[in-house]
This record gives sequence, structure tokens and C-alpha cells, in this order.
Amino acid sequence: MSVTKEPFGSGYTLYTITNKNGTQAKVTDLGGTLVSLLFQDKNEIMRDVVLGYDTPEEYMDNGFFFGAWVGRSGNRIDKARFEIDGKPYSLTVNDNENNLHSGMDYFHLRRAQVTACTEDSVTFEIVDKDLQQGYPGNFTAQLTYTLTDENVLKLKYSAVSDKDTVCNMTNHSYFNLGGHDSGSILDTQLRLDCRAYTPVIDSQAIPTGELRPVEGTAFDFTVMKAIGRDIDADDEQLKFVGGYDHNYVISEDKGSTVKFAEAYQPKTGICMECYSDLPGVQLYVGNFITRHSGKGGAEYDYRGGFCLETQFYPNSVNQAGFAKPVLKAGETFESVTSYKFSVR
Repeated sequence: MSVTKEPFGSGYTLYTITNKNGTQAKVTDLGGTLVSLLFQDKNEIMRDVVLGYDTPEEYMDNGFFFGAWVGRSGNRIDKARFEIDGKPYSLTVNDNENNLHSGMDYFHLRRAQVTACTEDSVTFEIVDKDLQQGYPGNFTAQLTYTLTDENVLKLKYSAVSDKDTVCNMTNHSYFNLGGHDSGSILDTQLRLDCRAYTPVIDSQAIPTGELRPVEGTAFDFTVMKAIGRDIDADDEQLKFVGGYDHNYVISEDKGSTVKFAEAYQPKTGICMECYSDLPGVQLYVGNFITRHSGKGGAEYDYRGGFCLETQFYPNSVNQAGFAKPVLKAGETFESVTSYKFSVR
């Protein structure tokens, strides 16, 4: 195992974690972003399986959140407001009438401090001041990327705050197990060990509060199937957001770590198993990616990557019956999401 570092554009650093198999994870102190994840396929070809860019400038203009560490709150908050302890807070409106991924002062646009670097991990830290982006509390967040010799990329989140606040961090990497430059992910096979999802009210993608069973619907991934098999089904939920962009129920509260997903690309033989201790995961399949250039001049386009963003349910801070993503003052939040790679 080793970690090396090199300049990433002007003023930033790229850290490369390499295991004994040659698998590499490349992360940068620009926002604690995951830039590349290289893994050898069944034909012994190294494939970079996450979408991204070559320069910090492109990441600063990253409207798709490629590889982004999202905090302090991922996904949507209805009407960009919430209450904690009876006190109302107003956030930036940046997605229709709502708040998306915390506001315009995104984590991925900020310099993250490297607080630890071992032979197999890098830890980044970002500090949010009290009421920065509208959220209460001085909030110190850390994200540790660890790559094991078993080809597991582990993301450990932790945070503390001096006031009760929202804490719902995630990672917004877009995976393409055919390689980041291989085009559509609709033939990728996916299984989600999730028996329900949270349907949305309309195209603004705020959940209704219902936990709706997936059985018998286009949302059923309990048996592995191609992502594209049912994506154009005559289903109002799919039409609202142009395909899959919904939160699936892993559990109804934060708990022990479980395997919640498995994805497989037959062309490369690459398999990715996913584990988390969080209640939900947002399946997003790149419905709004527009054609543009990515790493190495690759052409990225509509549905060229899929995201599995582990999280508390969208708008859970406001929704009765949903587990609350509230971090109490002085307490420590910790969570781990892992992606294990293999070939078959």
C-alpha cells in the first residue's frame, strides 16, 4: 500500500492511494473530491470507473457534482427551510423552490485541509461556520478515504457541531463499470436490497412521506436487472424526474452496516458491492447530464453514469415519520459507506 501526491492544477494536490493489486483511488483537497478510481477488468485492462475532470477549473464549474463530497446536507430540503428546537432556519433556494446539496457554497468548491495521510488513507476536513449557508452551529466535518488490499474503497464520514444542526453528508460519484469513457450505463446490471422507496410529490422531487413498496413496479431492483430495462415505463414517478432519481429505503433508521446494492457490467466483468449504515440511498442515473468533455477528452452524455448516494431520506428534517438527520451539539456523528470491487 502507498499514498503519493502530486500537484493538481495550480494550488491543489492530488493524492493517489494504490493497493497491492494496482487498484488506485485518486482524491484531491479541492473539496475532498474523488477524481478517479482505477480497477483491472476481466481482460486485465485498467478501467477508471468514475466520471470526472482533468483540472480544478473544471471541477469548480462542476454542475453535475462529479465525485463531490456533499455537506453539510445532501439532497433536497423543501422550501429551503426547517426548524430545530423550535427555531426556524432559512437556506439558499437553489433548486426550484428548494435547497439542494446545502447551497451554493458547496463543499466541492472549497479547499479541504488534509488532517491525516497514512499508507492506505487520506483524511480531509472542512469547517462550516455558524449560519454558513443558513445552518446552525460551527460544524467540523471529516471524510476519510481508505483503499484496502481487498479492493474496498471505504468512505468514513464524521462531524461535530457546537449547536444542534442538520448532518446528512454523502458522496456524489457517478459510476460507470464499463469505464468512465464507455457511454451509457443502461445495460449495467443492478440489484438493490431495498423493498421500498420514497415517492415524490412532483418534478421538484420532494418526498410525499410515504414508504412505497417496489414490488410489481419499475422501481423493483430486488432481483438484478439492467438499469435501462424499466426506465421508460409508463410510471408517473419516472416521468416526474426523467428516470430514476429517487431515494430507496435501506432501513428506517441509521443502524448496522449492511450490503444494500450490487452492480455488474458484463462487458468488463467488473462487479461493485455497496455497504452502508445509513437509512437510504439515492439512485440517480444521470438523467440531466448534458454532452460535454470529461477526463482525457472523453465525451460524457445523458445517462453516462449512475450514483448511489447513501443518506438520510430527502427532506427528512421536515418530514414526520422519517429518521431525523440532526446532530446534537457536542456529539460526534460517524458513518461508513464502502464500495467493494471484483471481477467475474
